[in-house]
Amino acid sequence: MGVVTLQSAGMPSSRRLALAIAGQTLLVFGALPVAARAQAAALDTHLNESVITIPKKGFFTIEIETTLYKPDGDGPFPVAVINHGKAPGNTRFQPRYRPVVAVSYFLQRGYVVVVPMRQGFSKSGGSYIGGGCNVESNGRVQAEDVVAVLDYLAQQRWADMGHVIVVGQSHGGWTTLAFGTLNYPGVKGLINFAGGLRQDDCTGWQRNLALGAASYGAQTRVPSLWFYGENDSFFNPETSVPMFEKYTAAGGQARMVAFGRFGTDSHALFGARSGAPIWQPEVTKFLQSVGLPFEPVPGFARYALAPASPRPASSEPAP
Repeated sequence: MGVVTLQSAGMPSSRRLALAIAGQTLLVFGALPVAARAQAAALDTHLNESVITIPKKGFFTIEIETTLYKPDGDGPFPVAVINHGKAPGNTRFQPRYRPVVAVSYFLQRGYVVVVPMRQGFSKSGGSYIGGGCNVESNGRVQAEDVVAVLDYLAQQRWADMGHVIVVGQSHGGWTTLAFGTLNYPGVKGLINFAGGLRQDDCTGWQRNLALGAASYGAQTRVPSLWFYGENDSFFNPETSVPMFEKYTAAGGQARMVAFGRFGTDSHALFGARSGAPIWQPEVTKFLQSVGLPFEPVPGFARYALAPASPRPASSEPAP
């Protein structure tokens, strides 16, 4: 598949939680132990997966459920933060995000990968703050959780806070662009996979996205890399191209990879193994351009994913 590029310069921690374990409901008061969380979804030991809670301090301290993938060793490791999208329905029921294809890519290059579930999602505390039709405000509020996570990482010896990349898919891509306006120290670049928030109930939601992107671009000083496909069911080129044009016209440094069609829905590129050959070479070039580690580390080759099992060939019924 060809690649075309367009270029330009809450609730308190004492809340009552219920966790279904082995068909029973366990009532837990206070912070949910990591061991109990792991029972809800088996941890991937191959990728050194663990689950921690990170405090987001304010009037109330809100716990951010965060998945951590850390290479073996003491570090310090460069940091890759990956922001999740928004599934339809109640955000509280959205499962913990585990983007293993991207995690494997970054682990092999020596990054520690941090995947926070923002306020109101999954087992994180607080409530989702939507902002109505003000999609620009929505992104800025979501970005506050990314700041809380990075502030926590700044206290960890194994995190190299001078070399940070922030990545996001769909609503997480929009969050990433909004976070860029904060120009957080040590963040070298932003990667946006099909970012945005589709609001069919809001009149002119596509125009709102473009205007929000312009506001973000005017305040962001680090470069960004954008991925959008032709058959994206959420953000087709009629939506994504004006966003990109407004962002760059306002002063944002960005390059868009318009990769054409992908499967039945190009919105799924980032999470699909078959999408890796499209985005990974572009991300590698981007990491190199912003001075971040971009080559695989020989000692971390073990974090590569096992080859996908081929689909068995169909066979006719025996006579």
